[in-house]
Amino acid sequence: MSIRVVGALCVALLVVTHANGALSQATPAAAQRVPNGVLTLRQALQQAVNASPRIDIADRNLGMADGRRRQAGAMPNPTIGFEIDNFAPGNSENVGGAETTLMLSQLIELGGKRDARVSAALGDADAMRWEKDATRLELLSETTLAFVEALSVQRRIQILERQASTLEKLVPLMQRRVEAGASSPSEVTRTQTAVGVTRLERDRARLAFAVARRDLTGLMGRDLPDFTSVSGDFTRLVRPAPLEALIKAIDDNPQLMRWTAIRAQRDGELLVARLKPIPDVTASVGWRYYSDTQQSAVRLGVSMPFPVLDRNRGGIQEAQENSRKAHSERASNRLALITVVAKAHDTANNQLVQLDLIRKTILPAARQTYATIEAGYGQGRFTVLEILDAYQTVADAELKEHEALTSFHSAVATIEGLTASPVNVTRAR
Repeated sequence: MSIRVVGALCVALLVVTHANGALSQATPAAAQRVPNGVLTLRQALQQAVNASPRIDIADRNLGMADGRRRQAGAMPNPTIGFEIDNFAPGNSENVGGAETTLMLSQLIELGGKRDARVSAALGDADAMRWEKDATRLELLSETTLAFVEALSVQRRIQILERQASTLEKLVPLMQRRVEAGASSPSEVTRTQTAVGVTRLERDRARLAFAVARRDLTGLMGRDLPDFTSVSGDFTRLVRPAPLEALIKAIDDNPQLMRWTAIRAQRDGELLVARLKPIPDVTASVGWRYYSDTQQSAVRLGVSMPFPVLDRNRGGIQEAQENSRKAHSERASNRLALITVVAKAHDTANNQLVQLDLIRKTILPAARQTYATIEAGYGQGRFTVLEILDAYQTVADAELKEHEALTSFHSAVATIEGLTASPVNVTRAR
């Protein structure tokens, strides 16, 4: 399951990178290197799996569970005892009549208590295995989301830089109009102000990118970023599968699969509780030496508790309720996952609709309007306010497209992280 989980998240690469292939095919050595300081999603996921302490913690928890499983099958240790009877210290007359006994006792568990403990421990170990897969899947999902955020902010910087450069190209045109006496110097000032505001937004985006790099670096298990940029195709779109198919895929999520193991563990604990009132037998064998006659004898003994006061009724009731609770806990966990997947599915489809509207209607119209006003401005047919307003419309539409892309890819990454499988790779139209 762990290989499937890693490979499934890597298919998110189809959304934000040009790379193909399963993550498991990437060599660790290649994954540790970031050529030219440019990080891809494949490298980020590989480094997260290799270096994140969360995976190591999951491994240690699994090792602890395996230790509990081994200990559950251990038999009780025998007991050795030594006794002296008819011995009075300080009275030499009574020393000769002392009786010395050497005993060896062994507790014999009845009713299958050891098998019940082993069964509960096996369920615990299986649950820890699923917990490790869940941790791995969660880490890969968070790393993908952090990568999408970094790629989004980086692209926003590029958009703002391009917008500022476009506005700067208007300044010489306006200066020529001012020199010709066709415009006021304030038009140049207004354009320069618009350029300054755009560059201010770009600088804010650079700060956001630094934060995104830090977040991504932490998920990759590193102290400091070893990359300066991220690489991916942010414009490629995939349409999510129908919600009904995603809900069915939810049942394969390790967070839900572990409840089968947890139920087995709790059933084993219930059996342990039910078997606890069954008395265990302590068998003993000993050797006794009589000092007065200088003779020895073998001593045999059997003892067991008399279960009349404590039948472990409270422990049995607690174990029963804990076992029954597992079903409701799984159902609650499943509903929570379905809610998240449904929200992400709705978000992805909604963003696809918005992107279709922006790309087919809003952006072309805004760019055409700006081109017309830009051409007419040099002829004196439009004012600086009109050309700045037209370009602001284009800039807003570009940023809205970018925000829709960010929301879409984040939603897709969320879906893949919860279903442990890639979305349908059919291109959205």
